[in-house]
Amino acid sequence: MISRDDIRATYDTIRPYIRRTPVVRVDLGELDPAGTDLPTVTLKLEQLQCAGSFKARGAFANLLLREVPPAGVVAASGGNHGVAVAYAAHRHGVPARIFVPTVSAAAKVERIRRLGAKLVVTGDRYADALAAAQAWEQSSGAMSVHAFDQPHTLLGQGTVGLELSGQADQLDTVLVPVGGGGLIGGIASWFAGSVRVIGVEPDGAPTLTRARAAGGPADAPAEGVAADALAPRRVGELVFPITQAYVEDVVLVGDAAILAAQRALWQAARIAAEPAASVGIAALLTGAYKPAPGERVAVVISGANMDPAQLGA
Repeated sequence: MISRDDIRATYDTIRPYIRRTPVVRVDLGELDPAGTDLPTVTLKLEQLQCAGSFKARGAFANLLLREVPPAGVVAASGGNHGVAVAYAAHRHGVPARIFVPTVSAAAKVERIRRLGAKLVVTGDRYADALAAAQAWEQSSGAMSVHAFDQPHTLLGQGTVGLELSGQADQLDTVLVPVGGGGLIGGIASWFAGSVRVIGVEPDGAPTLTRARAAGGPADAPAEGVAADALAPRRVGELVFPITQAYVEDVVLVGDAAILAAQRALWQAARIAAEPAASVGIAALLTGAYKPAPGERVAVVISGANMDPAQLGA
């Protein structure tokens, strides 16, 4: 477990290097005029974060709170974490080697290259890239920056909750995208039961859903439109007990609903979000999560590293 005091201390350290991302209030009826009884919700716009996603928080936490060896850093990523580590390493002038699978979005791969990291594309899914990164860590002496299952990563992601708690008064519920669980683990650690935390996963990559059913991290499919961001095969070992303590429920949404939510965010609210970042809105628009009357809901929009052409598709 990580504490609120640890998250506050981490925030003080990383704050000069990250953005305090804004929140906006959005009437979901504007996103889906055919919908009924849709609430107004608060959106935490982490797609405006440095490097295009919340992952910058965890990346800077690792580089600033740990001793980086001369060999630099190594990370495995579906895309966003790799961009964030490459960005943080570039800012600090340390070598970075990023392993990504072939499923990674071209926009994310190109951004890693432009930031100067050594990019290695290997395997079909995140688990393949992780195995290659671990081998490089052992042979090179580089410091591993894990995408989700590392205390400093969780501390960094927990600062999303810290900021949100000061930006939205008297929240009842926060909907959080789930892949490996770093974001939801950090946010849930910050709120520690004071606010209802609901995970949202693609039904093609139900990592936390499978773990809750099995009583621990378990292999899950790694498919769907958000596979480059929310499909690590299994939730983190450090993350799982946090979710058991502080995450009330996990809901699933399908690919069609995710893409419809992504389009609605752009067309009606001019909010650019990649598919993985749109799952919380998909849950609300489809009724996978139904707020009670008067429930004050926030949704984390986690990233926007994608080809802009997606928004008009």
